Amino acid sequence: MYRCFLLLIVLFLASLGPLKAATLPANFAETSITGLSSPTAMAIAPDGRIFVCQQGGALRVIKNGALLPAPFMTLSVDPAGERGLLGIAFDPGFATNNFLYVYYTVPSNPRHNRVSRFTANGDVVVPGSEAIILELNPLTSATNHNGGAIHFGPDGKLYIATGENATQSNSQTLNNMLGKILRINSDGSIPTDNPFFNQATGNNRSIWALGLRNPFTFAFQPGTGRMFINDVGQNTWEEINDGIAGSNYGWPTTEGPTTDINFRSPLFAYGHGLSPTTGFAITGGTFYNPATVQFPSSFVGKYFFADLGSGWIRVFDPATGTASAFATGISQPVDLKVGADGSLYYLSIGSGAVFRVQFNPPLGPAPVIATEENSDLAIALDSPSMSRDPFGLTNLINFSLTTDRQTRLSLFVSNLQLGAGENSSAVTARLQDASMNVFPLEVEFVGPLPGADGVSQVIAKLPANTPASQSLFVSVTLRGQTSNLARVRMK
Repeated sequence: MYRCFLLLIVLFLASLGPLKAATLPANFAETSITGLSSPTAMAIAPDGRIFVCQQGGALRVIKNGALLPAPFMTLSVDPAGERGLLGIAFDPGFATNNFLYVYYTVPSNPRHNRVSRFTANGDVVVPGSEAIILELNPLTSATNHNGGAIHFGPDGKLYIATGENATQSNSQTLNNMLGKILRINSDGSIPTDNPFFNQATGNNRSIWALGLRNPFTFAFQPGTGRMFINDVGQNTWEEINDGIAGSNYGWPTTEGPTTDINFRSPLFAYGHGLSPTTGFAITGGTFYNPATVQFPSSFVGKYFFADLGSGWIRVFDPATGTASAFATGISQPVDLKVGADGSLYYLSIGSGAVFRVQFNPPLGPAPVIATEENSDLAIALDSPSMSRDPFGLTNLINFSLTTDRQTRLSLFVSNLQLGAGENSSAVTARLQDASMNVFPLEVEFVGPLPGADGVSQVIAKLPANTPASQSLFVSVTLRGQTSNLARVRMK
């Protein structure tokens, strides 16, 4: 009956296996940062550092792609079963106040989970800076279903996911904080607009949603603030739920899709089993809405989620309510994040590593600068005057920085389509003179040429030291592929 949580316990206690790379879609590749011990959760700081919780109590820092040898801090925790150091979040004002928050299991009796704030001093904690924000309810002897994810919402409030500690009745009561999503202010006080503020008492007023079993991970969508909650199921279903204030998600009365009007049915649920579409524990989730889109545009707005038991990552489309495959062969993924650069990061407890997934667009054929028929003379426009050169003309236009003030080349290039997340900075251009000297050009614009399928326009600025009174050869490069040399005339 309890095979799901027993599997979780076994996996959390499993010894770390060898580093195992995922099977990814075509043109995706991953790199790894190893050396972690039983990692449970991670968060990306505003400056790009990755902070990783280790179940045994150490908070580790990955900086410039390397795991720092000294932990940021090491807490005394109870790491039994699914307990330990389980969640981390950065204060919205971290850049100025250096505050970060963690969720961990207190080892002294009565055992319970706690949310505390700490102050950073660079890559280490300020000694003695712990401020206890919220003490959760005492735990039973059961060591599973602790939840642990914490994130700041777009409203500046701290949201906390708690498991029901294997006591099903906890999920449906307002008399304790277990099996819930909690919402508090950053100082630990409770917002008066919480949905149960006037029904509950004391710290139970922090309850924002209930009826959850073990919401190990959840995420907010950048830009919209929409919240998805992953709830680990028991015998039949794993759930992705729409996070809405005051909702009751039905556990233990119902699991998976429901027509009961008293409960909010999941947006998506998948069944149990070891297959590319089934699993045993949904343990990671993140929206793909980065500041820089590095993946193909078809991924924007989608939700990545992982399953610890089956070792895969899939992609949920909120618009259609369907999911598709992304990665398989992962050793027990527990967390997912998207970086500002558009990379997808996943945390593997089985490999003791953080993996960074990036998209590498196929190279395709080299770009080709259009030239006059039977000639190496570039078909170009000087952008200030928009004069044609040469298009088969008998009187060719000469470029001059001094007399004509013709300072830009506007070239027409095939095989130069920009990919998702790319802009003009992805294209480089250069001139070469008769003595083989090379002059880099500033690329100002790259875009499709209207009415000419497959042709892009590239506008590049000539440098002030461009040699005069000679022919020059220009080329453009995209993704390591360089075009032909096309001649322009400088008088």
